[in-house]
Amino acid sequence: MINIQPFAALRPQTGLAAAVAARPYDVLNSQEAAEEAQGNPNSFLHVTKAEIDLPAGTDIHSQAVYDQAKDNLDAMTRKGVLFQEDKPCYYIYELVMNGRAQTGLVALSSVDDYNNDRIKKHEFTRPEKEKDRIDHMRTIRAQTGNVFLAYRDVSEIDALIADWKKSHSPIYDFTANDAIEHRIWVVDMRETVDQITKIFAEQVPATYIADGHHRAASAAKVSAALPDSEAAKYFLTTLFPAGQLAILDYNRVVKDLNGHSEGELLNALEEDFTITREAEAVRPGSLHEFGMYLNKNWYRLQAKPGTWTEDPIGVLDVSILSDKILNKLLGVRDQRTDKRIDFVGGIRGLGELEKRVNSGEMAIAFSLYPVSIHQLFDIADSGSVMPPKSTWFEPKLRDGLLTHRI
Repeated sequence: MINIQPFAALRPQTGLAAAVAARPYDVLNSQEAAEEAQGNPNSFLHVTKAEIDLPAGTDIHSQAVYDQAKDNLDAMTRKGVLFQEDKPCYYIYELVMNGRAQTGLVALSSVDDYNNDRIKKHEFTRPEKEKDRIDHMRTIRAQTGNVFLAYRDVSEIDALIADWKKSHSPIYDFTANDAIEHRIWVVDMRETVDQITKIFAEQVPATYIADGHHRAASAAKVSAALPDSEAAKYFLTTLFPAGQLAILDYNRVVKDLNGHSEGELLNALEEDFTITREAEAVRPGSLHEFGMYLNKNWYRLQAKPGTWTEDPIGVLDVSILSDKILNKLLGVRDQRTDKRIDFVGGIRGLGELEKRVNSGEMAIAFSLYPVSIHQLFDIADSGSVMPPKSTWFEPKLRDGLLTHRI
């Protein structure tokens, strides 16, 4: 069963929460981060994307960036922008996007549970991305990035969290500039804290990484490197019940057609797909259906029977796309390392796919039907992994609101 623990978060003063809160480090490039933090010295991007405070052209993975992040975090604490909670607590985090709410529990999860596969994974990680988070974490001695975990619904947890929200006021309540609402409550009563810990230990056999594989893997390696640190034996997580989550599509763009002409590619696709040219952008409406954007035209591709299998991986649309198009026709054999492919989160819309192709940066784009949360659970339970960048979760948790010191 799952071991979670309360913690004394490093967090912003109530009136500064909206200014501190920052989008996750891995959804912004350096230029976007600099623009977003401009004129806001309290933005947590000064910690998570500290290159914005160094000369242009600085290697974002250099030690200078991590040292700057530490200096910035220390300064924010010294100035009182951030303060440390005086006792271990749990925190309830509610996000509302387009009128739809989801509520999670912010807690520390056990590195032992991660290492022993009670915290289940569905993606491989990339060594260079792990190293970046390891160097950041070890230098600043804090976990700033929240790992998004899911678990199968437990009615007792739902009721406890709902009751707490109803009977207490949030410490933070603001709407970010992207119109997403953020509310956080502190659960500081010892009896309730102990009850939550007990329910997870008795009724939640496993949790599943929805978003944050690199952050989790890095935390485990930092823990191994700091055997004397009790705090490093746990890592920062927010746990959501599956019934409240929605997964968005995670789409693909490819730089070239691997030597094919447009006509040759369309002819080759007919072996595995029924192709229909469409007048508008294609957002797939069911499994085994794809959109394709090529030379300013949209096509609907319907996979033919026999192009998928019924095992947890083979039935996925990302597997069909990988096997029958990316690998077979476009020569993209390893999506983790091939520089010819890029990934576009569904939150950016289909217009982003058109933009990337119309600009000449990319030659072709594919839109996919989203993976379901139950497919994710089935794959993780089977010990398998999805192709990279198979799931995109929204809304995103904000960095800086709750930080775990190690």
